[in-house]
Amino acid sequence: MKSGCRQLVPFAPLLALLLVSCGKAEKPKASRADAAPRNVNLARAELRPMERALRVVGTLSAHEEATVAAQVAGQIEASRVDLGSRVTAGQELALIDTTSFEARARQSEAALAKANAAAASATRNLKRVQALQKSQVASTADLDDAVTEAGKTAADVKAAEAADAIARLDLERSRVRAPFDGAVAQRLVNAGDYVAVGTRMFRLVKTDPLRLRLEVPERESMSVRVGQSVHLTAEGDTNAYRGQISRVAPAIRDADRMLEVEADVPNPGTLRVGLFANAKIIVNEGEPAVSVPAGALIVFAGIEKIVTLKDGKALEKSVTTGRRQGDWVEIVSGLAAGDSVVLEPAGIRTGQPLLTGGPTTSPAKTTSGGGQR
Repeated sequence: MKSGCRQLVPFAPLLALLLVSCGKAEKPKASRADAAPRNVNLARAELRPMERALRVVGTLSAHEEATVAAQVAGQIEASRVDLGSRVTAGQELALIDTTSFEARARQSEAALAKANAAAASATRNLKRVQALQKSQVASTADLDDAVTEAGKTAADVKAAEAADAIARLDLERSRVRAPFDGAVAQRLVNAGDYVAVGTRMFRLVKTDPLRLRLEVPERESMSVRVGQSVHLTAEGDTNAYRGQISRVAPAIRDADRMLEVEADVPNPGTLRVGLFANAKIIVNEGEPAVSVPAGALIVFAGIEKIVTLKDGKALEKSVTTGRRQGDWVEIVSGLAAGDSVVLEPAGIRTGQPLLTGGPTTSPAKTTSGGGQR
C-alpha cells in the first residue's frame, strides 16, 4: 500500500499545475466591431444595358440536299467527281453514253431539215395550183390535193421539231450536272456501270450557309423571332460562329412542347453537316439590368455576397447574380440601382469599420473576378 502512494508523488506538481491553469479565465476575443478600420473604395449599382440570351442546343445540317438520279438510260462513260468534291451549279458530274445521244440528236436534226424541205415544196406547189385554178387550168381536185399535202408536210415539221427537242434534251440529260453549289456527300456509281432512268448516282449537300436546327422550350418561345442573332460553338471546335434566325415553326410540337427554329450560319469551311452545336439566341441586345463591377462580388461555397456601407460599418448582403458583360455583373435580387457597394471586399466582415478614400464612384473598369472568402 505504501509503495502505491510513493508512485503518485512524482505526478503531484503536474496535477497542481493543471488545477491552477483550469482555474484561469480565458481572455475575450476581439469583436469584429473592434477590428481596425479599413480604407475601401465604393461604386454604385447601375442600370446598364445587357445582352439577354436564350441558351439552346442544336444540330448543323445542310442548307440544301439532293440525290441526283439518272434521267436517261445508258452506260456511264465517265465520273467527274468523287466523295468530298466541291461543285458549282451546272458542273458536270458524270457522262451517260453521250456518243449515242449525240448521234440521235444529229439524226433528229436531219429529219427536221427533211421535213422543212418537204413542207417548203408543198407550200410552193399549193401556191402554183392556186394560181392555175384561178386561170381554170387546174381543177378543184388538184387544189384539194395541194392543200392536203401542204397541211401534211406542216404537221410533219411539227413532229420532227418535237422529236428533235426530245433528242436534244436527252443529249443534255446524258451530261449529269449539279443542281446547286455544294459538295459531294456520296458517290453511288462508277464509270462502266449501266444506269436506268431514276438510278441514284450522287448525293449533294449545300454547306454554305448551313442550317442550324434548334429546339426552344415553350416557356421561351414567345421571345424568339426571325432576324435575331445566334452565337454558337460546335462540338470539338473552339472557334465561335454567328448566324441569324431565318425560319420559325408556326406551331409548338405536341409531343414535347418544343418550338422548332432554324438559323442560317455562314460556313468558313471548318463546319460540317451533322455537328452538335451549343448556341445562344440573342433575345435582347440591350436590356437594362441592375449591375455592379465584378470586383464587388464575393463568392464562397456557392454563396454570392456584396458588402455595403451602413453607418460607417460594413454590412454583408446575399445577392443573386445573372448575366455578365465585360467587367460588370447583373444583380437579379438583393440590390437596387443607386446602392453603394465596396470594391475588392475580400476579408471584410459585417460590423467592421470602413473608411472611404473619396466620394462614391463608378469605375469604368475593375478586376474581372470577384473576391474569394
